[in-house]
Amino acid sequence: MAHPVRANGDASRAWWAAPPTGRVSHLPGIDPELLRVALDPLPPAAPAIVHYRPTVALPLGDLVDTLLDQLDTAALAMFPRWLTGADHVDGEGTLGVAAVRALAARTAARSRHFGPFLADLAERGLRGPHRPGGRSRFAPGVRAAGLARVIADAYDREGCVLVVALPDLDADAERTLVAAAEWLVRHGGFTVWLTGGPLRHADRVRSVPMPVPARFAELAGPTDRIAAIAAEPESTVLAWPPIAGVPRSDSAAEQALERALAPHDWARGRRWNQTYEWHVLATAYRLDLFWPAEGLAVEVDGPEHRGRIAFANDRRRDVQLQLLGLDVLRFTNEQVLTDAPAVVDGIRRLLARRRTGGTHPHGDETS
Repeated sequence: MAHPVRANGDASRAWWAAPPTGRVSHLPGIDPELLRVALDPLPPAAPAIVHYRPTVALPLGDLVDTLLDQLDTAALAMFPRWLTGADHVDGEGTLGVAAVRALAARTAARSRHFGPFLADLAERGLRGPHRPGGRSRFAPGVRAAGLARVIADAYDREGCVLVVALPDLDADAERTLVAAAEWLVRHGGFTVWLTGGPLRHADRVRSVPMPVPARFAELAGPTDRIAAIAAEPESTVLAWPPIAGVPRSDSAAEQALERALAPHDWARGRRWNQTYEWHVLATAYRLDLFWPAEGLAVEVDGPEHRGRIAFANDRRRDVQLQLLGLDVLRFTNEQVLTDAPAVVDGIRRLLARRRTGGTHPHGDETS
């Protein structure tokens, strides 16, 4: 595993570093969709950032349990990224379980991780997140601290931020949500950002202005008002950044497209979820799927791309990539999941055309 990215002098002045770490902060006037667009790709020195969209009001204990279960699902989906050496473990039998538990014990011995928790999480990660009896047996406080560390390690970062999109809540529900956020900070070491609406009843939370760069802020439009957040049926409750080099673990469409491409020799050279940096002073872009030598980018669009801000950002981004000489293909999740052969054939045809035309001049500028 690479060493955690540490904030340097410049990073400490970055726009995303305005809220204090280890606290609950309210970011007034910040649309959560805008924040998600602006933080993709995750800046090099930023903490790991997970986005949470509450869907129903719950009592405090139930809300904390729900949050921990969601974070647990995310951590299992990130396995084996957060456990060095686990990617070489073959199989989930007795020997495989013993191997990942030994790796977890070794990792905990030289880090801040709690060994038994890490070993249990590694075993469940090896066996898959949906196996019977897969729920953690540890106390909530142990889970919170362990999950914050694991998620940060998955991205080689020092800390983890939970971004909560505030729904329209009554007084009791808002206070309960804030109390759950404070519990995660106190017991898990998380930093929590509350976005998307005003805080009307929890006056102990500090409001911190966040100076989102103009190139992103203008996507929202100067006169647009932030609408109340209503979870769509297809919306995910918890979302996390993709991990470079592999399809998103929370995207059935990306997983299906990789399975469809894997048997084909012509599809070699593809890279999943890479950051494309075409100039040191320019905006970096994360590409879902990229053939660097040929200059072909393929985007797999889920429901998060249907928002007004995300849609505007996608269009602006596509134009810039095309000006740089790339071709950009966009498919919806539904297209991939219902007709993968047609999607694969479209990619094959455009790749063949790009290969006939020669190597893309910016082919090596990914990280």
